[in-house]
Amino acid sequence: MRLLTFGLFLLSLATIVNTFAAEQHCVVASVHPLATDAGITAYQRGGNAVDAAITTALTLGVVDNHNSGIGGGCFILIRDPKGSITAIDGRETAPLAATKDMYVRDGKAQTELSTVGPLAVATPGALAAYDLAIRSFGKTELADALQPGTKIAAAGFPIDRVYAAKLADKAEQLARFPGSRDALLKPDGSPYQEGEILQQTDLADTYNSIAREGIDWFYRGPFAKNVDNWMREHGGILTTRDFDQYQPALRNAIVTDYRQWKIVGFPPPSSGGVHVAQILNMLEPFDLRAANQRDPVAATHLTIEAMKLAFADRAHWLGDADFARVPVGLIDKDYARTLAARINAERSTDVPNHGEPATFDDRYFGRHTTHIAAADSEGYWVAITATVNTTFGSKVIVPGTGVVLNNEMDDFSIQPGVPNAFGLVGAENNAIEPGKRPLSSMSPTIILDRRGQPIMTVGAAGGPKIITQVVLAIIRCLDFGQSLSEAIAGPRFHHQWRPDKVYVENTTDELLIQRLKQRGHKITTTAHSGISQGIRRRVSGDLVGVHDPRVPGKVARTAREAIAK
Repeated sequence: MRLLTFGLFLLSLATIVNTFAAEQHCVVASVHPLATDAGITAYQRGGNAVDAAITTALTLGVVDNHNSGIGGGCFILIRDPKGSITAIDGRETAPLAATKDMYVRDGKAQTELSTVGPLAVATPGALAAYDLAIRSFGKTELADALQPGTKIAAAGFPIDRVYAAKLADKAEQLARFPGSRDALLKPDGSPYQEGEILQQTDLADTYNSIAREGIDWFYRGPFAKNVDNWMREHGGILTTRDFDQYQPALRNAIVTDYRQWKIVGFPPPSSGGVHVAQILNMLEPFDLRAANQRDPVAATHLTIEAMKLAFADRAHWLGDADFARVPVGLIDKDYARTLAARINAERSTDVPNHGEPATFDDRYFGRHTTHIAAADSEGYWVAITATVNTTFGSKVIVPGTGVVLNNEMDDFSIQPGVPNAFGLVGAENNAIEPGKRPLSSMSPTIILDRRGQPIMTVGAAGGPKIITQVVLAIIRCLDFGQSLSEAIAGPRFHHQWRPDKVYVENTTDELLIQRLKQRGHKITTTAHSGISQGIRRRVSGDLVGVHDPRVPGKVARTAREAIAK
């Protein structure tokens, strides 16, 4: 039985008197047209935005599995028509045999072990979270959501330029593992080229088996046993016991005020929800709109300085709140004002270490990536950020499964001060412990107006740059008055405290770069700073979706006519 039900009551035309057709809409945005289309079809066949989002996510696990899939994890934010917010934590967990120093050899961290191969894999959580979401809020079944991906995996699909580039870049590492080589490379070991057809028959069989037998097939049946056997043979520590004990967690969403809006974010083990709120809290005392109109460099400088302060706190305080003491005071307005007071409006300043919220010792939170946005006219808004961590995760596919396994263990602090694949450093709160969820930058976010009605959802991919992408989308829309498409398309910048440099996209105005340098900022240019997706509600009530123009993607809107009194 559904935990919650919603939607129009579908009544027989033969028994209806004085009725009219009411058009219902759904918008879906994702990084791949086939996945977006699958989500739209799920809605047209009687689902809602939750069904659409989960179907999109599972299809991305086929056509975009260098970023996400059922071998990885996710965070899901759902706002229902009654205004309730649900946060489903499908983050991976460390194997029960994991130890704090498992990647340390002769006193030195061996980062290769946490990024490639069997020891890099944490227990996957995405499938369990998708199942929970669709059982709790959807109108269809998980088997229905798996169907489009199953068909695409079996028939094959033409890979786009992004997928082709990722394959070419990781082909050598993928070739080290027979299951990965057989599933993703040509028989001679070379990568597929753009436009060539990639079939994944093993993945299709896995999806079919889950659809037929439920997620127990994955967590307590043949899939878990296959992974266990492979790990034992290749020096891994992930076992059937890890799969059997995995459960998605229901969290309390972070809800904070920013000017006249409410920002809904994901709590720890996401650092995103905390630090999106913290950065916005620091910026709130400043008149960003006036600063940007007067001098865009001034607004950019203020935002960079707030990012720097937040990421210094991230490195020290953040971790899985079920295991570590993560202070609620990080999102306190008074603490933000003390941090904001440290910002020099004219010059870049060094941030030597983290701050200390006033209540850091007595109030705590309770115990590569893609983003999907979906919303419908009935009032369901869904933000899902999913990942296998870096490109193709651990590069491991256990033969016969077709599933790319994550390398999420690298998101732990494998040794104090040692940066992970994204250059982030961590402390004790994010150290490895059995069953613990590693810290994540995933930041699914929903913005509400003063009446509590959703007006926007946004999320991103790109490691720590997820947090800053979300912040930039929010301030560009809410403070600068830009459309969501302008906000997402505009050149981005990012600072994560260490290393002490500002990453700016190479489309950034050269004069702005030079003037930032004059203020003392160290600048590094990059091709792009992640990928964002979002949906915004117009004053008219229309839903408008946006996909990031930096990569191929698709937004689709569909109408479904239902009978209403």
